[in-house]
Amino acid sequence: MNPVNYLYLAALLFTIGAAGVLIRRNAIVVFMCVELMLNACNLAFVAFSRMHGNLDGQIIAFFTMVVAAAEVVVGLAIIVSVFRSRHSASVDDASLMKL
Repeated sequence: MNPVNYLYLAALLFTIGAAGVLIRRNAIVVFMCVELMLNACNLAFVAFSRMHGNLDGQIIAFFTMVVAAAEVVVGLAIIVSVFRSRHSASVDDASLMKL
């Protein structure tokens, strides 16, 4: 399979994730769409790494996965605390927490 096809797939996944972030209002769905966008970037890094014949893209993808795992922990903790205080996971309700 041609590595360019992986780049097309990465672009499609990133577009779906970006549309989900812009359109949806549920914090969990927005969070999952951000993760989809990060995975699309990882796929592009690995595809470019394969095209150029080095491991740099795969190393960057590994570190991106580590950062994404830390983001999941912090993001879910914030979402859970907002849900406990507001009883809603809507992004619009989170803006009401301002002082």
